[in-house]
Amino acid sequence: MTHIGLLSDTHYYLDEAIFDYFKNCDEIWHAGDVGNVEILEKLAKFKPLRAVYGNIDAKEVRWQAPEHQRFELEGFRIWMTHIGGAPPKYNPQVRPELKSQTPDIFVCGHSHILRVMRDPQLQNMLYLNPGAAGKEGFHKIRTVLRFSLDQRKISNLEVIELGKRGALS
Repeated sequence: MTHIGLLSDTHYYLDEAIFDYFKNCDEIWHAGDVGNVEILEKLAKFKPLRAVYGNIDAKEVRWQAPEHQRFELEGFRIWMTHIGGAPPKYNPQVRPELKSQTPDIFVCGHSHILRVMRDPQLQNMLYLNPGAAGKEGFHKIRTVLRFSLDQRKISNLEVIELGKRGALS
């Protein structure tokens, strides 16, 4: 069993509460728009990190995080990218590959909209967007996800609210 902490769109701000919420996680996944290398370094020092860069990320972040992460974990094929769209309106750049090589779990950020849903048109693929953990953007509440993967089963999926976008923790 692997426990995952998933966040996105920190936009230069890392809420210290994340370290408490993710203390029992085995890995942290960051779905882009990190902001700066310091955030990547803090997260990687805390737990093993898988991250992708987003559209606001400068070359320093892009040197450390690729545009796409494709990997297998606990029997799941996982694809994480920042700008993926959402069911059924996927980003035109990723749509062909989603159809030809559908992952079991597709993780995106970018929209700042928390969404967890299955896509019945793509083999019931699980779509995860943790919303936005940072203070920049139009979202009202900062959110992250926490869940477990175990031999092709997902469990303990939780939405964690970090507080209002403008509120300091």
